[in-house]
Amino acid sequence: MGTETEYGIIAPGVADANATVLSTQVVNAYAATLREGLGNLTGTRWDYTDEAPLSDARGWQMGRLAADPSQLTDEAPVLSAEQIALVDQGLSDPSEDATVLMNLVLGNGARLYVDHAHPEYSSPEVTSPLDAVRWDRAGDVVVQRAMQRIASTPGFSPVNLYKNNTDSKSVSYGSHENYLVPRAVPFNRIAAALIPFFVSRQVICGAGRVGIGALNQQPGFQLSQRADFFENEVGLETTVRRPIINTRDEPHAVAEKYRRLHVIIGDANLSEVSNYLKLGTTSLVLSLIEQELVPVPEVADPVRELQAVSHDPSLRHLIRLTDGRQVTAVDLQAIYFEAASKAVATQGSTDPQTADILQRWGTLLDVLRGDPMDGARQVDWIAKLKVLQAYRDRDALDWKDPRLALVDLQYADLRPGKGIYYRLAARGAMERLITDDDVVRAVSEPPRDTRAYFRGHCISRFPKEVVGASWDSIIFELPSQRRLQRIQTREPLRGTAELTEELFAGSRTAEEFVSRLQGGPEPSMAP
Repeated sequence: MGTETEYGIIAPGVADANATVLSTQVVNAYAATLREGLGNLTGTRWDYTDEAPLSDARGWQMGRLAADPSQLTDEAPVLSAEQIALVDQGLSDPSEDATVLMNLVLGNGARLYVDHAHPEYSSPEVTSPLDAVRWDRAGDVVVQRAMQRIASTPGFSPVNLYKNNTDSKSVSYGSHENYLVPRAVPFNRIAAALIPFFVSRQVICGAGRVGIGALNQQPGFQLSQRADFFENEVGLETTVRRPIINTRDEPHAVAEKYRRLHVIIGDANLSEVSNYLKLGTTSLVLSLIEQELVPVPEVADPVRELQAVSHDPSLRHLIRLTDGRQVTAVDLQAIYFEAASKAVATQGSTDPQTADILQRWGTLLDVLRGDPMDGARQVDWIAKLKVLQAYRDRDALDWKDPRLALVDLQYADLRPGKGIYYRLAARGAMERLITDDDVVRAVSEPPRDTRAYFRGHCISRFPKEVVGASWDSIIFELPSQRRLQRIQTREPLRGTAELTEELFAGSRTAEEFVSRLQGGPEPSMAP
Protein backbone atom coordinates (compact mmCIF):
# COMPACT_ATOMS: atom_id res chain seq x y z
CA MET A 1 0.00 0.00 0.00
CA GLY A 2 0.99 3.63 -0.20
CA THR A 3 -0.27 7.19 0.01
CA GLU A 4 -0.26 10.28 -2.19
CA THR A 5 -0.61 13.79 -0.76
CA GLU A 6 -1.23 16.97 -2.73
CA TYR A 7 -0.33 19.91 -0.52
CA GLY A 8 -2.15 23.22 -0.50
CA ILE A 9 0.27 26.01 -1.33
CA ILE A 10 0.37 29.80 -1.05
CA ALA A 11 3.03 32.53 -1.07
CA PRO A 12 1.64 35.18 1.33
CA GLY A 13 4.03 37.84 0.04
CA VAL A 14 3.24 37.41 -3.64
CA ALA A 15 -0.05 38.70 -4.97
CA ASP A 16 -1.54 36.48 -7.71
CA ALA A 17 1.29 33.94 -7.41
CA ASN A 18 1.12 31.08 -9.93
CA ALA A 19 0.53 27.88 -7.93
CA THR A 20 2.30 25.71 -10.52
CA VAL A 21 5.40 27.89 -10.31
CA LEU A 22 5.29 27.78 -6.50
CA SER A 23 4.96 23.98 -6.63
CA THR A 24 7.98 23.79 -8.91
CA GLN A 25 9.93 25.88 -6.43
CA VAL A 26 9.18 23.25 -3.77
CA VAL A 27 10.50 20.38 -5.93
CA ASN A 28 13.61 22.32 -6.94
CA ALA A 29 14.25 23.55 -3.41
CA TYR A 30 14.28 19.99 -2.12
CA ALA A 31 16.51 18.92 -5.01
CA ALA A 32 18.94 21.69 -4.09
CA THR A 33 18.96 20.44 -0.50
CA LEU A 34 19.66 16.88 -1.63
CA ARG A 35 22.45 17.92 -3.97
CA GLU A 36 24.42 19.09 -0.98
CA GLY A 37 24.74 15.49 0.12
CA LEU A 38 24.21 13.34 -2.94
CA GLY A 39 25.56 15.14 -5.97
CA ASN A 40 23.69 15.89 -9.16
CA LEU A 41 20.14 14.53 -9.11
CA THR A 42 18.89 16.38 -12.15
CA GLY A 43 19.58 13.41 -14.41
CA THR A 44 16.83 11.21 -12.96
CA ARG A 45 13.58 11.77 -14.81
CA TRP A 46 10.23 10.15 -14.21
CA ASP A 47 9.62 7.35 -16.70
CA TYR A 48 6.05 7.58 -18.01
CA THR A 49 6.36 4.47 -20.23
CA ASP A 50 4.04 2.26 -18.21
CA GLU A 51 1.51 4.89 -17.13
CA ALA A 52 -2.05 4.17 -18.23
CA PRO A 53 -4.39 6.72 -16.60
CA LEU A 54 -7.23 6.16 -19.08
CA SER A 55 -7.51 2.39 -18.57
CA ASP A 56 -10.77 1.60 -16.82
CA ALA A 57 -11.11 -1.37 -14.44
CA ARG A 58 -14.55 -2.01 -15.87
CA GLY A 59 -12.88 -3.23 -19.04
CA TRP A 60 -12.49 -0.32 -21.40
CA GLN A 61 -10.18 2.52 -22.34
CA MET A 62 -11.28 6.15 -22.31
CA GLY A 63 -10.32 8.06 -25.45
CA ARG A 64 -7.78 10.84 -24.98
CA LEU A 65 -10.07 13.37 -26.63
CA ALA A 66 -12.84 12.53 -24.15
CA ALA A 67 -10.58 12.86 -21.12
CA ASP A 68 -10.25 15.95 -18.99
CA PRO A 69 -6.69 17.32 -19.42
CA SER A 70 -6.06 16.69 -15.72
CA GLN A 71 -6.45 12.95 -16.37
CA LEU A 72 -3.46 12.82 -18.72
CA THR A 73 -0.94 12.05 -16.01
CA ASP A 74 1.15 10.02 -18.44
CA GLU A 75 2.54 13.24 -19.89
CA ALA A 76 5.22 15.29 -18.18
CA PRO A 77 3.96 18.74 -17.13
CA VAL A 78 5.45 21.61 -19.09
CA LEU A 79 6.26 25.13 -17.95
CA SER A 80 6.40 28.12 -20.25
CA ALA A 81 9.68 29.95 -20.73
CA GLU A 82 8.38 32.76 -18.53
CA GLN A 83 7.48 30.33 -15.75
CA ILE A 84 10.88 28.65 -15.98
CA ALA A 85 12.55 32.02 -15.65
CA LEU A 86 10.50 32.68 -12.53
CA VAL A 87 11.46 29.35 -11.00
CA ASP A 88 15.12 29.19 -11.80
CA GLN A 89 16.35 31.89 -9.48
CA GLY A 90 18.66 31.09 -6.66
CA LEU A 91 17.59 27.55 -5.82
CA SER A 92 20.21 25.82 -7.93
CA ASP A 93 23.93 25.84 -7.54
CA PRO A 94 25.16 27.87 -10.55
CA SER A 95 27.57 25.08 -11.38
CA GLU A 96 24.69 22.65 -11.80
CA ASP A 97 22.51 22.06 -14.78
CA ALA A 98 19.85 24.78 -14.80
CA THR A 99 17.08 22.35 -15.75
CA VAL A 100 13.87 23.01 -13.86
CA LEU A 101 12.69 19.82 -12.20
CA MET A 102 9.03 18.83 -12.23
CA ASN A 103 9.74 15.33 -10.83
CA LEU A 104 12.16 14.01 -8.27
CA VAL A 105 12.71 10.38 -7.28
CA LEU A 106 13.90 10.22 -3.70
CA GLY A 107 16.34 7.99 -1.88
CA ASN A 108 13.53 6.69 0.32
CA GLY A 109 11.80 5.32 -2.78
CA ALA A 110 9.17 8.09 -2.94
CA ARG A 111 8.32 10.56 -5.68
CA LEU A 112 8.07 14.35 -5.21
CA TYR A 113 6.58 16.17 -8.17
CA VAL A 114 4.35 18.90 -9.54
CA ASP A 115 0.79 17.69 -9.98
CA HIS A 116 -1.08 20.46 -11.79
CA ALA A 117 -1.09 23.28 -9.23
CA HIS A 118 0.19 21.40 -6.19
CA PRO A 119 3.40 19.79 -4.97
CA GLU A 120 2.65 16.10 -4.47
CA TYR A 121 4.49 13.44 -2.49
CA SER A 122 3.83 9.79 -3.33
CA SER A 123 5.15 7.53 -0.64
CA PRO A 124 7.14 4.37 -1.34
CA GLU A 125 5.32 1.04 -1.29
CA VAL A 126 4.97 -0.53 2.16
CA THR A 127 3.38 -3.67 3.56
CA SER A 128 1.70 -2.41 6.74
CA PRO A 129 -0.53 0.49 7.83
CA LEU A 130 1.99 1.67 10.42
CA ASP A 131 4.72 1.88 7.78
CA ALA A 132 2.30 3.75 5.52
CA VAL A 133 1.85 6.32 8.29
CA ARG A 134 5.63 6.49 8.80
CA TRP A 135 6.47 7.20 5.14
CA ASP A 136 3.46 9.50 4.77
CA ARG A 137 4.82 11.57 7.65
CA ALA A 138 8.22 11.53 5.93
CA GLY A 139 6.59 13.38 3.03
CA ASP A 140 5.53 16.15 5.39
CA VAL A 141 9.15 16.53 6.50
CA VAL A 142 10.36 16.56 2.87
CA VAL A 143 8.15 19.52 1.97
CA GLN A 144 8.89 21.23 5.29
CA ARG A 145 12.58 21.16 4.35
CA ALA A 146 11.72 22.59 0.94
CA MET A 147 9.75 25.39 2.60
CA GLN A 148 12.74 26.18 4.82
CA ARG A 149 15.07 26.22 1.82
CA ILE A 150 12.87 28.64 -0.11
CA ALA A 151 12.48 30.92 2.90
CA SER A 152 16.27 31.12 3.33
CA THR A 153 17.00 31.75 -0.36
CA PRO A 154 17.59 35.41 -1.21
CA GLY A 155 15.11 36.76 -3.72
CA PHE A 156 12.37 34.26 -2.93
CA SER A 157 9.21 34.90 -0.96
CA PRO A 158 8.38 32.27 1.67
CA VAL A 159 5.95 29.56 0.57
CA ASN A 160 3.48 28.03 3.02
CA LEU A 161 2.22 24.46 2.61
CA TYR A 162 -0.90 22.94 4.11
CA LYS A 163 -1.90 19.30 4.52
CA ASN A 164 -5.55 19.87 3.68
CA ASN A 165 -7.84 19.21 0.72
CA THR A 166 -9.64 22.40 -0.24
CA ASP A 167 -9.21 26.14 -0.57
CA SER A 168 -12.92 26.46 0.32
CA LYS A 169 -13.39 28.48 -2.88
CA SER A 170 -14.56 25.55 -5.03
CA VAL A 171 -11.15 23.87 -5.44
CA SER A 172 -10.38 20.47 -3.95
CA TYR A 173 -7.10 18.56 -4.16
CA GLY A 174 -6.50 14.99 -3.29
CA SER A 175 -5.11 12.68 -0.69
CA HIS A 176 -5.06 9.25 -2.26
CA GLU A 177 -4.44 5.74 -1.01
CA ASN A 178 -3.26 2.80 -3.09
CA TYR A 179 -3.81 -0.86 -2.28
CA LEU A 180 -2.58 -3.80 -4.31
CA VAL A 181 -5.29 -6.46 -4.62
CA PRO A 182 -5.42 -9.70 -6.61
CA ARG A 183 -6.59 -9.25 -10.20
CA ALA A 184 -8.78 -12.31 -9.72
CA VAL A 185 -11.12 -10.42 -7.38
CA PRO A 186 -13.92 -8.97 -9.55
CA PHE A 187 -13.88 -5.18 -9.54
CA ASN A 188 -17.66 -4.98 -9.21
CA ARG A 189 -17.46 -6.92 -5.94
CA ILE A 190 -14.82 -4.51 -4.65
CA ALA A 191 -16.92 -1.47 -5.58
CA ALA A 192 -20.16 -2.79 -4.09
CA ALA A 193 -18.56 -3.62 -0.75
CA LEU A 194 -16.49 -0.44 -0.46
CA ILE A 195 -19.16 2.16 -1.28
CA PRO A 196 -21.00 1.87 2.06
CA PHE A 197 -17.67 1.54 3.86
CA PHE A 198 -16.40 4.80 2.34
CA VAL A 199 -19.72 6.59 2.95
CA SER A 200 -19.24 5.91 6.67
CA ARG A 201 -15.40 5.80 7.03
CA GLN A 202 -15.16 9.56 7.48
CA VAL A 203 -16.35 9.27 11.10
CA ILE A 204 -12.94 7.77 12.00
CA CYS A 205 -10.68 9.62 9.56
CA GLY A 206 -12.32 12.84 8.39
CA ALA A 207 -10.04 15.87 8.65
CA GLY A 208 -12.85 18.31 9.52
CA ARG A 209 -13.84 21.46 7.69
CA VAL A 210 -15.46 24.83 8.41
CA GLY A 211 -18.24 25.49 5.90
CA ILE A 212 -20.81 23.40 4.04
CA GLY A 213 -20.82 22.97 0.26
CA ALA A 214 -18.09 23.15 -2.37
CA LEU A 215 -18.37 26.94 -2.29
CA ASN A 216 -18.93 27.20 1.46
CA GLN A 217 -22.52 28.16 0.69
CA GLN A 218 -23.70 27.45 4.22
CA PRO A 219 -22.07 28.13 7.58
CA GLY A 220 -21.26 25.18 9.80
CA PHE A 221 -18.76 22.40 10.41
CA GLN A 222 -18.50 19.01 8.75
CA LEU A 223 -16.44 15.86 9.20
CA SER A 224 -14.76 15.68 5.79
CA GLN A 225 -12.71 18.04 3.65
CA ARG A 226 -13.62 16.12 0.50
CA ALA A 227 -17.23 14.87 0.80
CA ASP A 228 -18.87 17.91 -0.84
CA PHE A 229 -16.74 17.45 -3.97
CA PHE A 230 -18.01 13.96 -4.91
CA GLU A 231 -20.69 13.57 -7.53
CA ASN A 232 -20.69 9.93 -8.69
CA GLU A 233 -20.60 6.45 -7.21
CA VAL A 234 -18.13 4.90 -9.71
CA GLY A 235 -15.97 6.49 -12.40
CA LEU A 236 -12.52 7.09 -13.87
CA GLU A 237 -12.10 10.79 -13.11
CA THR A 238 -10.18 12.16 -10.14
CA THR A 239 -10.53 15.94 -10.52
CA VAL A 240 -13.97 16.31 -12.15
CA ARG A 241 -17.18 14.33 -11.56
CA ARG A 242 -15.33 12.69 -8.66
CA PRO A 243 -16.54 9.16 -7.85
CA ILE A 244 -16.60 7.35 -4.51
CA ILE A 245 -14.91 4.41 -6.28
CA ASN A 246 -12.21 5.30 -8.80
CA THR A 247 -11.81 2.85 -11.68
CA ARG A 248 -8.31 3.73 -12.90
CA ASP A 249 -6.67 0.44 -13.88
CA GLU A 250 -2.99 1.27 -13.64
CA PRO A 251 -1.43 -1.49 -11.53
CA HIS A 252 2.25 -0.37 -11.63
CA ALA A 253 2.94 -4.08 -11.16
CA VAL A 254 2.39 -7.41 -12.90
CA ALA A 255 -0.95 -6.61 -14.51
CA GLU A 256 -2.03 -10.23 -14.83
CA LYS A 257 -1.64 -10.76 -11.07
CA TYR A 258 -2.59 -7.45 -9.51
CA ARG A 259 -4.85 -4.47 -9.70
CA ARG A 260 -4.10 -1.24 -7.83
CA LEU A 261 -7.12 0.09 -6.00
CA HIS A 262 -6.76 3.88 -6.28
CA VAL A 263 -8.78 5.44 -3.45
CA ILE A 264 -9.45 9.14 -3.96
CA ILE A 265 -12.12 9.76 -1.32
CA GLY A 266 -9.92 10.09 1.77
CA ASP A 267 -8.90 13.28 3.56
CA ALA A 268 -5.27 14.17 4.24
CA ASN A 269 -4.69 13.27 7.87
CA LEU A 270 -2.28 14.85 10.30
CA SER A 271 -3.48 12.64 13.15
CA GLU A 272 -1.38 9.50 13.03
CA VAL A 273 -4.20 7.43 14.56
CA SER A 274 -6.74 8.62 11.96
CA ASN A 275 -4.29 7.81 9.19
CA TYR A 276 -3.43 4.43 10.71
CA LEU A 277 -7.09 3.45 11.04
CA LYS A 278 -7.94 4.78 7.57
CA LEU A 279 -5.33 2.51 5.99
CA GLY A 280 -5.70 -0.39 8.40
CA THR A 281 -9.48 -0.71 8.33
CA THR A 282 -9.56 -0.40 4.54
CA SER A 283 -6.97 -3.18 4.29
CA LEU A 284 -9.09 -5.37 6.54
CA VAL A 285 -12.20 -4.76 4.42
CA LEU A 286 -10.24 -5.58 1.26
CA SER A 287 -9.17 -8.82 2.91
CA LEU A 288 -12.83 -9.61 3.66
CA ILE A 289 -13.72 -8.92 0.02
CA GLU A 290 -10.93 -11.20 -1.17
CA GLN A 291 -12.17 -14.00 1.09
CA GLU A 292 -15.81 -13.37 0.12
CA LEU A 293 -16.63 -12.67 3.77
CA VAL A 294 -17.53 -9.02 3.42
CA PRO A 295 -20.99 -7.68 4.32
CA VAL A 296 -22.60 -5.47 1.67
CA PRO A 297 -25.13 -3.17 3.36
CA GLU A 298 -26.34 -1.42 0.20
CA VAL A 299 -26.89 2.34 0.63
CA ALA A 300 -29.89 3.71 -1.27
CA ASP A 301 -28.28 7.02 -2.33
CA PRO A 302 -24.53 6.85 -1.60
CA VAL A 303 -23.45 10.31 -2.79
CA ARG A 304 -26.22 12.10 -0.91
CA GLU A 305 -25.57 10.03 2.22
CA LEU A 306 -21.82 10.64 1.98
CA GLN A 307 -22.46 14.36 2.26
CA ALA A 308 -25.23 14.03 4.85
CA VAL A 309 -22.95 12.03 7.12
CA SER A 310 -20.21 14.62 6.71
CA HIS A 311 -22.59 17.47 7.57
CA ASP A 312 -23.63 15.94 10.90
CA PRO A 313 -20.93 16.08 13.63
CA SER A 314 -23.48 14.69 16.11
CA LEU A 315 -23.20 11.39 14.17
CA ARG A 316 -26.95 10.83 14.53
CA HIS A 317 -27.85 11.07 10.83
CA LEU A 318 -29.69 7.96 9.65
CA ILE A 319 -28.54 6.41 6.36
CA ARG A 320 -31.28 4.70 4.35
CA LEU A 321 -30.39 1.24 3.06
CA THR A 322 -32.09 -0.44 0.10
CA ASP A 323 -33.49 -3.14 2.40
CA GLY A 324 -35.45 -0.49 4.29
CA ARG A 325 -33.21 -0.24 7.35
CA GLN A 326 -31.95 3.08 8.62
CA VAL A 327 -28.55 3.09 10.33
CA THR A 328 -25.99 5.63 11.47
CA ALA A 329 -22.49 5.83 9.97
CA VAL A 330 -21.13 4.35 13.19
CA ASP A 331 -23.57 1.45 12.80
CA LEU A 332 -22.30 0.87 9.26
CA GLN A 333 -18.70 0.88 10.46
CA ALA A 334 -19.68 -1.57 13.20
CA ILE A 335 -21.03 -4.00 10.59
CA TYR A 336 -17.61 -4.11 8.91
CA PHE A 337 -15.77 -4.17 12.25
CA GLU A 338 -17.74 -7.17 13.45
CA ALA A 339 -17.16 -9.05 10.18
CA ALA A 340 -13.41 -8.35 10.33
CA SER A 341 -13.21 -9.36 14.01
CA LYS A 342 -15.05 -12.61 13.31
CA ALA A 343 -12.83 -13.44 10.33
CA VAL A 344 -9.61 -12.77 12.25
CA ALA A 345 -10.82 -14.80 15.24
CA THR A 346 -11.87 -17.70 13.00
CA GLN A 347 -8.55 -17.75 11.22
CA GLY A 348 -6.58 -17.39 14.46
CA SER A 349 -4.44 -14.52 13.15
CA THR A 350 -1.61 -13.55 15.49
CA ASP A 351 -0.48 -10.51 13.56
CA PRO A 352 -0.06 -7.86 16.31
CA GLN A 353 -0.77 -4.92 13.99
CA THR A 354 -4.06 -6.46 12.85
CA ALA A 355 -5.01 -7.01 16.48
CA ASP A 356 -4.07 -3.43 17.33
CA ILE A 357 -6.15 -1.99 14.50
CA LEU A 358 -9.17 -4.06 15.48
CA GLN A 359 -8.83 -3.02 19.12
CA ARG A 360 -8.52 0.67 18.21
CA TRP A 361 -11.35 0.48 15.65
CA GLY A 362 -13.79 -1.11 18.11
CA THR A 363 -12.82 1.22 20.95
CA LEU A 364 -13.20 4.30 18.78
CA LEU A 365 -16.64 3.20 17.57
CA ASP A 366 -17.70 2.85 21.21
CA VAL A 367 -16.41 6.38 21.87
CA LEU A 368 -18.31 7.75 18.88
CA ARG A 369 -21.51 6.09 20.10
CA GLY A 370 -21.11 7.97 23.38
CA ASP A 371 -19.59 11.46 23.34
CA PRO A 372 -17.62 11.88 20.06
CA MET A 373 -15.57 14.69 21.60
CA ASP A 374 -13.82 12.05 23.73
CA GLY A 375 -12.02 10.99 20.54
CA ALA A 376 -10.15 14.29 20.18
CA ARG A 377 -6.71 12.74 20.80
CA GLN A 378 -7.17 10.30 17.95
CA VAL A 379 -9.34 11.86 15.22
CA ASP A 380 -8.57 15.00 13.21
CA TRP A 381 -12.14 16.25 12.78
CA ILE A 382 -12.85 15.95 16.49
CA ALA A 383 -9.58 17.62 17.50
CA LYS A 384 -10.27 20.48 15.08
CA LEU A 385 -13.88 20.86 16.23
CA LYS A 386 -12.78 20.99 19.86
CA VAL A 387 -10.36 23.86 19.08
CA LEU A 388 -12.99 25.69 17.02
CA GLN A 389 -15.62 25.28 19.74
CA ALA A 390 -13.24 26.79 22.27
CA TYR A 391 -12.87 29.89 20.07
CA ARG A 392 -16.63 30.03 19.55
CA ASP A 393 -17.32 29.79 23.28
CA ARG A 394 -14.66 32.34 24.24
CA ASP A 395 -15.55 35.00 21.68
CA ALA A 396 -19.20 34.10 20.91
CA LEU A 397 -18.30 33.44 17.27
CA ASP A 398 -20.89 32.41 14.72
CA TRP A 399 -19.87 29.71 12.19
CA LYS A 400 -19.90 32.48 9.56
CA ASP A 401 -17.08 34.31 11.33
CA PRO A 402 -14.00 34.27 9.03
CA ARG A 403 -11.70 33.77 12.01
CA LEU A 404 -12.97 30.19 12.27
CA ALA A 405 -12.01 29.52 8.65
CA LEU A 406 -8.52 30.76 9.48
CA VAL A 407 -8.33 28.37 12.43
CA ASP A 408 -9.37 25.55 10.07
CA LEU A 409 -6.52 26.43 7.72
CA GLN A 410 -4.04 26.88 10.54
CA TYR A 411 -4.77 23.37 11.83
CA ALA A 412 -3.22 22.04 8.59
CA ASP A 413 -0.28 24.49 8.47
CA LEU A 414 2.90 22.42 8.06
CA ARG A 415 5.08 24.94 9.86
CA PRO A 416 5.59 23.23 13.24
CA GLY A 417 5.61 26.56 15.08
CA LYS A 418 2.37 27.68 13.44
CA GLY A 419 0.30 24.58 12.72
CA ILE A 420 -2.38 23.89 15.34
CA TYR A 421 -2.00 20.11 14.91
CA TYR A 422 1.71 20.33 15.72
CA ARG A 423 1.04 22.48 18.76
CA LEU A 424 -1.57 20.00 20.01
CA ALA A 425 0.79 17.09 19.42
CA ALA A 426 3.66 18.88 21.19
CA ARG A 427 1.64 19.15 24.38
CA GLY A 428 0.36 15.57 24.21
CA ALA A 429 -3.16 16.43 23.06
CA MET A 430 -2.77 14.19 19.95
CA GLU A 431 -1.73 10.55 20.25
CA ARG A 432 1.49 9.73 18.39
CA LEU A 433 2.37 6.34 16.91
CA ILE A 434 5.72 7.18 15.28
CA THR A 435 8.65 8.96 16.89
CA ASP A 436 10.21 12.00 15.26
CA ASP A 437 13.48 10.08 14.89
CA ASP A 438 11.67 7.31 12.96
CA VAL A 439 10.12 9.87 10.64
CA VAL A 440 13.49 11.51 9.96
CA ARG A 441 15.00 8.11 9.11
CA ALA A 442 12.11 7.47 6.70
CA VAL A 443 12.95 10.71 4.88
CA SER A 444 16.16 9.18 3.57
CA GLU A 445 15.74 5.41 4.03
CA PRO A 446 13.34 3.26 1.97
CA PRO A 447 11.22 0.44 3.39
CA ARG A 448 13.25 -2.78 3.53
CA ASP A 449 10.49 -5.21 2.54
CA THR A 450 9.33 -3.95 -0.88
CA ARG A 451 10.85 -3.00 -4.26
CA ALA A 452 11.09 0.56 -2.88
CA TYR A 453 14.33 -0.61 -1.24
CA PHE A 454 15.81 -1.34 -4.67
CA ARG A 455 14.56 1.94 -6.17
CA GLY A 456 15.70 4.07 -3.26
CA HIS A 457 19.15 2.56 -3.03
CA CYS A 458 19.69 2.82 -6.80
CA ILE A 459 18.94 6.55 -6.51
CA SER A 460 21.15 7.00 -3.44
CA ARG A 461 24.08 4.87 -4.60
CA PHE A 462 24.15 5.76 -8.31
CA PRO A 463 22.50 9.19 -8.72
CA LYS A 464 24.43 10.06 -11.87
CA GLU A 465 23.86 6.75 -13.66
CA VAL A 466 20.14 6.40 -12.88
CA VAL A 467 18.56 8.57 -15.58
CA GLY A 468 14.98 7.44 -15.20
CA ALA A 469 12.72 5.72 -12.72
CA SER A 470 9.11 4.80 -12.14
CA TRP A 471 7.24 2.54 -9.78
CA ASP A 472 8.07 -0.52 -11.88
CA SER A 473 11.41 0.21 -13.54
CA ILE A 474 14.84 1.80 -13.09
CA ILE A 475 16.81 3.06 -16.09
CA PHE A 476 20.59 3.18 -16.04
CA GLU A 477 22.87 5.01 -18.49
CA LEU A 478 26.29 3.39 -18.38
CA PRO A 479 29.45 4.50 -20.20
CA SER A 480 30.11 1.00 -21.53
CA GLN A 481 26.61 0.47 -22.90
CA ARG A 482 25.27 2.02 -26.10
CA ARG A 483 21.70 1.58 -24.97
CA LEU A 484 19.98 2.53 -21.77
CA GLN A 485 19.61 -0.40 -19.38
CA ARG A 486 16.07 -0.78 -18.03
CA ILE A 487 15.65 -2.92 -14.92
CA GLN A 488 12.03 -3.98 -14.53
CA THR A 489 10.61 -4.07 -11.01
CA ARG A 490 7.06 -5.21 -11.64
CA GLU A 491 6.85 -7.48 -8.62
CA PRO A 492 6.34 -5.20 -5.58
CA LEU A 493 7.58 -7.78 -3.07
CA ARG A 494 10.92 -8.32 -4.79
CA GLY A 495 13.89 -5.95 -4.78
CA THR A 496 13.79 -6.10 -0.98
CA ALA A 497 16.71 -5.62 1.39
CA GLU A 498 16.81 -9.38 1.97
CA LEU A 499 17.27 -10.00 -1.76
CA THR A 500 19.49 -7.08 -2.81
CA GLU A 501 21.37 -5.72 0.22
CA GLU A 502 24.46 -7.84 -0.45
CA LEU A 503 24.36 -6.94 -4.13
CA PHE A 504 24.47 -3.23 -3.29
CA ALA A 505 27.17 -3.75 -0.69
CA GLY A 506 29.35 -5.77 -3.07
CA SER A 507 29.13 -3.41 -6.06
CA ARG A 508 31.57 -0.52 -6.20
CA THR A 509 30.13 1.06 -9.34
CA ALA A 510 26.86 1.20 -11.26
CA GLU A 511 28.53 -0.80 -14.06
CA GLU A 512 29.42 -3.56 -11.65
CA PHE A 513 26.01 -3.47 -10.04
CA VAL A 514 24.06 -3.77 -13.31
CA SER A 515 26.46 -6.40 -14.63
CA ARG A 516 25.99 -8.58 -11.57
CA LEU A 517 22.25 -8.01 -11.64
CA GLN A 518 21.94 -9.03 -15.27
CA GLY A 519 24.57 -11.73 -15.41
CA GLY A 520 24.51 -13.61 -12.15
CA PRO A 521 21.84 -15.32 -10.13
CA GLU A 522 20.58 -11.86 -9.11
CA PRO A 523 18.34 -11.12 -12.13
CA SER A 524 15.46 -12.64 -10.24
CA MET A 525 15.97 -10.26 -7.35
CA ALA A 526 14.60 -7.06 -8.85
CA PRO A 527 12.03 -7.90 -11.53
